[in-house]
Formats: sequence, C-alpha cells, structure tokens
Amino acid sequence: MINGIDSMTCQEFQERLPDLIGAGEDLHDHPHYCSCALCRALLADLEAIAEAARQLLPVVDPPEELWEHIELAIQKEEASARSETVAKSG
Repeated sequence: MINGIDSMTCQEFQERLPDLIGAGEDLHDHPHYCSCALCRALLADLEAIAEAARQLLPVVDPPEELWEHIELAIQKEEASARSETVAKSG
C-alpha cells in the first residue's frame, strides 16, 4: 500500500482525478479504480465526454503565416512605443 492508495475513498479518488489524468497516469491500473464500480463508471463517462468533445472541436493547426503576423505586430508595437518615448523625451 502506497500512501493509503488502497484504502482511498471515492471522494478522495475523485478529488485526485484531475491530477492523475494531468500526470498521464493509467487510471485503469489504479487500485481504487479496480475495486470501485462507481468510479469505473464515472471515468467511463468522463472518457466518453472527452472523446465527444474532441470530435466536436477537432484540433486544427494554425496557418504557417500566423507566427509571422504575430511577430510583425509585436515589432510594430515595439517601434511605436520607442517612437513615443523619443517624442516625449525630445
């Protein structure tokens, strides 16, 4: 038993879910998941919701020129700020 992981309650497991998922842990091997039908059902529901969201909002790579546009905008902003500083001090 590691830090009481085998005796974890549903509430404790569910409170730790975001951290466990974020860490990329395989929850299907987690002792509480293996022993608790309620939490297995909850995780199955969360996985179904996540899959549905991925299908609704597919990841789309931005156009290649996007970073060029951002860089140019930053350069213009910096040049404008420098011009204002020179004008105020002159």
